[in-house]
Amino acid sequence: MPLYNSLDSKILKANLLDESFVRKTISLYRYFILDTPQEFRDQLYREWADLNVFGRIYIAREGINAQLSVPEYNFEAFLQSLNNHPIFDQIPIKYAIEDSGKSFYKLTIKIRPKLVADGLDDQSFDVTNVGNHLTAEKFHQLVETGEHIVVDMRNHYESEIGHFKGAICPDVDTFREELTMITEALKDQKDQKLLLYCTGGIRCEKASAYLKHQGFKDVNQLHGGILEYARNIKRLNLESNFIGKNFVFDERMGESVDGQVISHCHQCGKSCDVHSNCANDLCHLLFIQCNQCAAKFEKCCSTACRDLKNGSEEEKHRFIKLKSGNDSFYRKSFRPVKSSNFANPDSVSGQKSVV
Repeated sequence: MPLYNSLDSKILKANLLDESFVRKTISLYRYFILDTPQEFRDQLYREWADLNVFGRIYIAREGINAQLSVPEYNFEAFLQSLNNHPIFDQIPIKYAIEDSGKSFYKLTIKIRPKLVADGLDDQSFDVTNVGNHLTAEKFHQLVETGEHIVVDMRNHYESEIGHFKGAICPDVDTFREELTMITEALKDQKDQKLLLYCTGGIRCEKASAYLKHQGFKDVNQLHGGILEYARNIKRLNLESNFIGKNFVFDERMGESVDGQVISHCHQCGKSCDVHSNCANDLCHLLFIQCNQCAAKFEKCCSTACRDLKNGSEEEKHRFIKLKSGNDSFYRKSFRPVKSSNFANPDSVSGQKSVV
């Protein structure tokens, strides 16, 4: 069998919609030393493709990070496939907060230099020397006191739609930016208790080790991330200290934790927390858009992108030539205008410059 997908995405998405069975959306990660990443990757692809598993999996010499959609009828067989690999022994599995079963439509397993791109080249940094793992209940209690430094280790477009009360939410597009920013911003508070959180825990795992390496004394992380927090808070019947929606990196792009909508459409300002990628293939900017603006702008981020999407091939080639070598055109996501790199995302507003 081929060790990669060869079907057109439109066919795969249509097949997914036609499925009559239920899927479970899960995630898992683990840091470990892997001597033969490619061999391990190919073995997992064979096993999981046979089980009709979909998802996005990254493998590096330092471990694995996986978001998966597993057919319910094959779930026990999937767990057994994990048990067949000693490195997966007792690996925590996080379950989606809201699960339509349509999170992924194909199986993708890629080899990466690192599980999380951190921009670090420090050979003395031990990624396994992590901070204290806190249960959802303990993290909840510590956040409630308001006495500690809570840090969102995700990107700004994630924290904009949902975050813990009182958290520092850096205005960054990448994890590597955030490591530098947080280390510098908190350099005079190395004796304070830090409470880190992210989606499923993998970014906090690396961030906590890095902050300890930088001399921070009391580094703690939400074990299992927002996913485990949401599940356990509901089980314990506690009022959530996480407000809004949890951003996820699959077709859903988000799942509500407490039912609140704390963000706004980037085009009209209406209450909205639905992310979209600009329908102009030459842009694909990630931004928040309500249904009315989606209709008005034809799912584009601006009138300029809408016009370009509908323009001639000559206009598109002219734009590509203009874009080439100009870094100002390369934006991953809408960046609201903030008065500070750590402004509260509940109250920010912004103006997007058109393409």
